[in-house]
Amino acid sequence: MSFKVLLKLIVFLVVLFVFLYIGAYNKQTADFNFPILQDKPYKTDAWEIYFGMFAVGVFAGAILMLGGGKGRGASKSDK
Repeated sequence: MSFKVLLKLIVFLVVLFVFLYIGAYNKQTADFNFPILQDKPYKTDAWEIYFGMFAVGVFAGAILMLGGGKGRGASKSDK
């Protein structure tokens, strides 16, 4: 495992811990407003909103990291 992958994993776990810590101490109900999808606010626990935003960020980051360009290495057909 390369150092870069290990560093990314450590950062990911630290961020996950922060969100779990926030969720453990925010049990009150919160309003989530998103007028494009629904007119009235969605009432839910605060940790669900935090986790949902974290999940959206993880998926967005994963999609951005996939990339669609060619790799830097030479292809097998070039040999």
